[in-house]
Amino acid sequence: MLERLGFCDLWIRWIKCCLEFASASVLVNGSPTREFTPRKGLRQGDPLAPFLFLIVAEGLAGVTSMAEEKKLIDSLEVGRSKVKVSML
Repeated sequence: MLERLGFCDLWIRWIKCCLEFASASVLVNGSPTREFTPRKGLRQGDPLAPFLFLIVAEGLAGVTSMAEEKKLIDSLEVGRSKVKVSML
């Protein structure tokens, strides 16, 4: 998705490194445990989470628009202006 949005290879590698090579520890009764490497996904409070959410949402909006153009799904018309909404 990053590539389709025009991000250069360097940015894509940076994002991958942030997701693949992070480590974490857990506080148990106020004391940190040994660090471990999460296998998948984002960690709670990860500053990349909002950024990556927007990128995924942009991809979903694109796929939804294409499906609507091909008449695979219908949008709803909302309000007096009849604004078309195809995803919430």
